[in-house]
Amino acid sequence: MIFFWIVFAIDTVAALTAFYFFLEGLGDGSVSSFNMALWLALLGGVIAIVGGGWMLNVNGRRRMAIAVLSILAIPSVLFGLFMLLIVITQPNWH
Repeated sequence: MIFFWIVFAIDTVAALTAFYFFLEGLGDGSVSSFNMALWLALLGGVIAIVGGGWMLNVNGRRRMAIAVLSILAIPSVLFGLFMLLIVITQPNWH
């Protein structure tokens, strides 16, 4: 039970991050009609993963819900660890 909520929280943070960058892109003009289809597909996929995981959990299929939510959670955690590694080690990029 607790593992579902951990994975769900990670997915929610990733979804909110995607929506934040989408809204910022709308504000500064980097999201335009040229790449709107890509953004809508990305946001639709994120919504499908988070919503699908939630619905599977509500219907009592917790293992399947965790599997669906892991599609987004695993890359998000790996990217977060990579960013943490960069902040801690402060590599020289020359």
